[in-house]
Amino acid sequence: MEYALLTDVGKLRENNQDYVNVFKNKKGIVFGIVADGMGGHRGGDVASDMAVSHLGHNFEESEVDNIDELREWIIRELSKENDRIVSVSNQFDDLSGMGTTMVGVFFVGGKMMVVNVGDSRCYIYTDGDLKQLSVDHSLVHELLETGQISPEEAKNHPQKNIITQTLGVSQTVQPRVKDFDLVENAIILLCTDGLTNMVPEPEIKKILSEKISLEAKCHLLVDKANSAGGRDNITALLFSTKDNGGNH
Repeated sequence: MEYALLTDVGKLRENNQDYVNVFKNKKGIVFGIVADGMGGHRGGDVASDMAVSHLGHNFEESEVDNIDELREWIIRELSKENDRIVSVSNQFDDLSGMGTTMVGVFFVGGKMMVVNVGDSRCYIYTDGDLKQLSVDHSLVHELLETGQISPEEAKNHPQKNIITQTLGVSQTVQPRVKDFDLVENAIILLCTDGLTNMVPEPEIKKILSEKISLEAKCHLLVDKANSAGGRDNITALLFSTKDNGGNH
């Protein structure tokens, strides 16, 4: 499973509160995760770092090797991580109210499982088509789902950045977990809203279609977001399902 990742502070923020990493457990299952921290000067940084390093470390130590176990494992771990972030934010004044989104993908057998909390996203690019696999926990998405606004209204909605679930702010967390068949010759993109708010999907699709390395695609995505204004931290993690043998 070939992959590449890049994270960038963007043009306006003082520090980068996005975290990204790829882990492998004892059964060889690959787990990619992206988190976008929020809250306070340090809070978001602490929350997103906690989520990625704890989930990653616990996954590396695990021996889950099928999709049902994996689903139970991630739901349980996210609930524990939520409690942990809440308790740390209650202990330190400067971390009060901190939280983080997370989006992750697991590659297991001929399937992949996508999990998210918040509005960091997972897309698949295949056969010239870009499709979002994760489901935003956002006010706008909920208005869209219940038919209160149209897709056009959703694009430029004034409350676009209000998210309805995060790790660390709410007492309980309800991740969205979905599995999909793994497609040959696909590119999987995990990213924060610092990319999707700055670079429209047709542009993302165009970059992913280019005949260049995954690293070069990551750089192009980040450069595009920065040249559009770079109003937030930007993170992209790309996996290629070209050949299923061999590692990065």
